[in-house]
Amino acid sequence: MAADHEFPPITFEEPLKVASASFHARKWEHYRWMLEERPFCRVKFSVMEVLYVARYQDCVDVSKDPRFVRNRQNAGAKRKLPVPIPKSIAPMVESMIYEDGDAHRRLRNLVNRGFRPHAVEKLGDRIEELTHQLLDAVEQTGQMDLLSAYAQPIPSTIIGEVVGVQKQEMQHFQSAVRVLTDGFSGWSLARTLLWDMRRSARFIREVISKKRMKPADDIMTNLLSEGDDGDRLSDDEMLSMVFLLIVAGHETTLHLINNGVLTLFQHPQQLERLRAEPALIDSAVEEMLRFCSPVHGSKPAVAVEDVLWNGFKIEKGTNLIPNWASANRDPRVFPNPDVFDIGRSPNHHVAFAHGAHFCLGAQLARLETKIAIRTLLERFPNLRLGIEPDEVDLEKTPFWHRHRGYPVILS
Repeated sequence: MAADHEFPPITFEEPLKVASASFHARKWEHYRWMLEERPFCRVKFSVMEVLYVARYQDCVDVSKDPRFVRNRQNAGAKRKLPVPIPKSIAPMVESMIYEDGDAHRRLRNLVNRGFRPHAVEKLGDRIEELTHQLLDAVEQTGQMDLLSAYAQPIPSTIIGEVVGVQKQEMQHFQSAVRVLTDGFSGWSLARTLLWDMRRSARFIREVISKKRMKPADDIMTNLLSEGDDGDRLSDDEMLSMVFLLIVAGHETTLHLINNGVLTLFQHPQQLERLRAEPALIDSAVEEMLRFCSPVHGSKPAVAVEDVLWNGFKIEKGTNLIPNWASANRDPRVFPNPDVFDIGRSPNHHVAFAHGAHFCLGAQLARLETKIAIRTLLERFPNLRLGIEPDEVDLEKTPFWHRHRGYPVILS
């Protein structure tokens, strides 16, 4: 891959157009500039302008500061989200990630029951079985597209089983997943809101209804049960929660696996180190989360009042997005931040965000990624990239870092 110094000089100016090809081609240069010169940087995507928070400590502190809220109504706006959403699908979009304070704590406490450590850990055997099944299917061909043949089916299948979708329903479920994860960035917004999301909402409500009638020993049933105080999620809250599980549990993990394997190819000495020391897999996954996480920004938070932050004025009503990716390259926290080191310690990255909105599925994402990469390297010790690293396409989606599929040679 071409080094930064091989590019012509870059001109930095605000607002940064984070959906542009030029920004994505020089993303890490922009982040370094933000870290040193613009810790609160104006960025623009579509018709919306926000402040991107660059530095580690600022991101952590903003995420805990009650002067910045997720629910826009708590900041005096007329609606929770910046765009109007049809009532029939509002529960799918207005999830607990857009709530604050007591409302958020109530939902978080109810949902946490389904994600206790033992409930996630017992999925390990199933994930390992699935990885072997997928690799068995491609072993004789000698190659595969890592994204479509391996990275995508793992979280798609597991999250389907987590919410209790039967095997014969899996194809329909995966179609719903594609609508939920691709609709806003690919198809027209109107078609997505007025047709695809409504169809997906009907399907998910059917899944919830079946699970109520036939409970099982799974996370979905745990979510439907009462809390210790007799409280439980309503039907709309369950719809919202399943939507969140599908999008967060599917989209982020598949791209973490895809990004992580590509990063190993781009750093052959670290790949050989991991092959020689497989016990480093946990540390390697943590470094992948720091170095090449697919999520570069949280949902926007809104300032409820004028705030003076280290001499920088943030006006009431301003939207802020913590840039977890630049925070994870902040030299104030990470020595040699642009070096990919699978043995890095300590590694207090913020790839799963921070504070009240710390990612609920962090443990499951770690487990799936660890097993997926460990099994892949064990099964195919001569695994190699089928094209040059700089030929792998990077999607130009704001606040994400996602590569398209790429071929790998198995032997």
